[in-house]
Amino acid sequence: MARMHSRDKGKSGSTKPIKKVPSWASYKGKDVEKLINKYAKAGKSSSEIGMILRDSYGINSVKALTGKKIVTILKENNLNKELPEDLLNVIKKITEIKRHLEKNKQDQTAKRGFLLTSSKIRRLVKYYKSTNKLPADWKLDMNRLKVYIE
Repeated sequence: MARMHSRDKGKSGSTKPIKKVPSWASYKGKDVEKLINKYAKAGKSSSEIGMILRDSYGINSVKALTGKKIVTILKENNLNKELPEDLLNVIKKITEIKRHLEKNKQDQTAKRGFLLTSSKIRRLVKYYKSTNKLPADWKLDMNRLKVYIE
């Protein structure tokens, strides 16, 4: 199947291999949860926490050690952000495009990128409203985009 906004074909049906806890792993589930809470309180996002655990501590799979994902652990400890991480990243991207378009009004490629990104935001918001991760009356205010990032 082709990608949504380009004619590129991607890998279809690729799955993550089953992760088992290696015998040399020095961390247990409770230790990993403490590390996740520590980095979340320091202001790191869930993907940043995962990279830190992988690169610094040699923890290849949090789910294999704890039985839970990083986001689930953050929810249990009330450390999750009010907006999902992928939605925040797309909002950051659209603010950068909007800033660029203010300086370069004739950049047609950036205008198309703005449309595609705003479309992606609408689809994400629709999904998160249907799964009750966002309130039903939540709306993205394009004039106050910087408020969402901070």
